[in-house]
Amino acid sequence: MTDRRPRLQAVFWDNDGVLVDTEELYFDATRAVLAQAGVELGIAEYVDIGLRQGRSMFELVREASGDQEVERLRGVRNALYAERLEAGVAALDGIEPVLAALHGRVAMGVVTSSNPDHFEIIHRGTGLLRYFDFVLTNRDYTHTKPHPAPYLAALKRCGLAPEQCIAVEDSERGLAAARAAGLRCIVVPRGLTHGGDFSGAYRILDDAHALGPLIASLIG
Repeated sequence: MTDRRPRLQAVFWDNDGVLVDTEELYFDATRAVLAQAGVELGIAEYVDIGLRQGRSMFELVREASGDQEVERLRGVRNALYAERLEAGVAALDGIEPVLAALHGRVAMGVVTSSNPDHFEIIHRGTGLLRYFDFVLTNRDYTHTKPHPAPYLAALKRCGLAPEQCIAVEDSERGLAAARAAGLRCIVVPRGLTHGGDFSGAYRILDDAHALGPLIASLIG
């Protein structure tokens, strides 16, 4: 079926799991810190709570430990994650050629739930940020994915209507956020997000290499 929407004018990219391979580093740091609080975090639980529902893993200890301890543990996790990121993060295979081919043909922004400190460390060596017109991190909106706020902020930043834009995500919470903002969403699941329910996605792709031709076809 032919897509009758207006010509694509902007692409909004998730960061972790879409541009860079960081999700397992974040999981490992969170698991290590929760273990200090006596909680054994499994992959299935992490995927359900974090990548599907978009909730904090530290909710698992809030009732027993209290808000102050939760904030302390979150700070420890953030420091540990930053330390692991300092070792260097690679762009995902195939993603830079796609960005290079689209650069200048369509507006592009990163819309991520990452905090800006982690985001800055991640992209010190990737070389990817030169392709983007803007970046929105979790300090740029009031609610994180799966709430539509991140993508509504991106739409406002571009001054465009949802039908003129598309999102690229890898998780269920990301897809939910994009759809709630009225956006089409291409999903490229990988690693921890394989096997998710991506009902309602515009397309589900096996890897980044297929993104270029699909997005180019929407630009026209």
